Amino acid sequence: MEKYSNKGGDSGVYSYEIGNNYIKVIFFGNSKTYQYSYQGKAGQSHVDNMKSLARTGSGLNSYINSYVKFKYD
Repeated sequence: MEKYSNKGGDSGVYSYEIGNNYIKVIFFGNSKTYQYSYQGKAGQSHVDNMKSLARTGSGLNSYINSYVKFKYD
């Protein structure tokens, strides 16, 4: 897992892992790993957007809350 850079300073995302067809996310205060995948409910478009946001270190938590909150595998 890679620590999320959290450029805005107020993200709930602690760390993430990017794979070919998924992203895994861990939130502050929670040890559970949430996986969002191409084959799962989130789908490729959302997962690709999340990968991009994770790499830039900004907007991932907001995106998850707005579009895929309960679409983890």
